[in-house]
Amino acid sequence: MRNLITDQDLTKDEILALFESVKELKEKQKRGEPHRLLEGKTLAMIFEKTSLRTRTSFEIGMFQLGGHASFLNSQDLQLGRGETVADTARVLGRYYNAIMARVFDHGNLETLRECAGVPVINGLSDKFHPCQALTDIFTIWERGLDLREITIVFAGDADNNVTNSLMLICARLGIRFRVTCPVEYMPREEIISLAQIDKAADMFPVAIYTSDPKNAARNADVIYTDTWVSMGKEKENKKRIRLLSPYQVNKELVSCAKNDVLVMHCLPAHRGQEITDEVIDSTNSIVFDQAENRLHVQKAILTMLLR
Repeated sequence: MRNLITDQDLTKDEILALFESVKELKEKQKRGEPHRLLEGKTLAMIFEKTSLRTRTSFEIGMFQLGGHASFLNSQDLQLGRGETVADTARVLGRYYNAIMARVFDHGNLETLRECAGVPVINGLSDKFHPCQALTDIFTIWERGLDLREITIVFAGDADNNVTNSLMLICARLGIRFRVTCPVEYMPREEIISLAQIDKAADMFPVAIYTSDPKNAARNADVIYTDTWVSMGKEKENKKRIRLLSPYQVNKELVSCAKNDVLVMHCLPAHRGQEITDEVIDSTNSIVFDQAENRLHVQKAILTMLLR
């Protein structure tokens, strides 16, 4: 039985094989060719955090694969009234073929994995977002770029689940990864250490630029950013905007990169904060390709775990 809790649950070869599966499933959908590979399979979707892309991509994905997905928010479950995560896992594991959970505490995913007896997928936790990172790298890969030759720059709050997952998957695939951020929002040392230990090649350095985003962006193939004020951090709003404003992905920063640089954002975007309208709507932007590919990547993940 396989799970997808962190990006390190997949080997380099498995990630590349997954990308081939995503490509095939995406092409089948474009051709209108049925691909009901999970006929009769069921997925429980636990949501402690609200979602647009995660919910719809898994829900529609299971439907297109011939299966069924059930949406379960915190009001639908007994967790708020005293039932343990372990007991919830044991019950759902007897009803469903797999569980996808979008949670605040990463530890809840570990408990689900230990107790459910069925595959568990991390739809997002406070620590990792592997489905997003896999989608991001696939979106670059499908454009024909050689992953061993590119440099990805993440600008903004680098102490978050998306950056953690991007760093780990870049290490596993040997992709050069730079971070430009305030010292207050640097990546966690434990994540940097995991990435350095796991790196696929000596060419993978985790380069941190705390005061010079323009230098970080120089000759970049990809510039990536995320919201500055994540769910649960609203009280820090003014402080975050003040500290992160020099790291905004705008026309000036993009001009420091290659002419054909790809601009990425996992959405939702706060336009005018971490990214400007002229950048997110520019020809360099592949933001909405990322959003579309969440569907195809989730389908490939489900197929990998449930067939």
